Amino acid sequence: MKRRHLLAALASAPFAARGHDPFGRVDPPKPAPRLPLRCADGSLRDFGERLRGHTTAVQLMFTTCSAVCPIQGALFAAVAAQLQGGDARLLSLSIDPLNDDPRALAAWLARFGAAPAWQAAAPRLADVDRLFDLLNGRAPGPDRHSTQVYLFDRRARLVYRTPELPKVAHVVEMLREVARTS
Repeated sequence: MKRRHLLAALASAPFAARGHDPFGRVDPPKPAPRLPLRCADGSLRDFGERLRGHTTAVQLMFTTCSAVCPIQGALFAAVAAQLQGGDARLLSLSIDPLNDDPRALAAWLARFGAAPAWQAAAPRLADVDRLFDLLNGRAPGPDRHSTQVYLFDRRARLVYRTPELPKVAHVVEMLREVARTS
């Protein structure tokens, strides 16, 4: 009987693994590409330069999303509340640059009471796929994005991916760990 359960579990393992995005430490770390981001304040900043010098948690979202994006916004609001006064930064990256202009991004931040350490930005449409490729942030379905949080070290390198819809405590703990080790 036990052997049958073991064989069934081993036979289904490849299917289970395919259904989940990878998470955990990124080894070797992946440097952020040079690509322009339009920020909520209207400025244009390079993605890598935006990350450099701080540990940063990045999430993918879009402002008109009514499914998981509001949950992600609430997650970052809770993370920000626990990190007050620290060196960490939060960045909500829109995957809908055609609709998410600076005004929409600023409204997104205001909706969640974002502090200055939490910013929002959108890449050019031509660069959305480059972001997905860096983050492995593609997911099936029309929203096309993962609910993982991506952690970057002070050298603007992707070093950690959380599981889907991570707990606040996990994001805070991993941000602190990245800060200690980078």
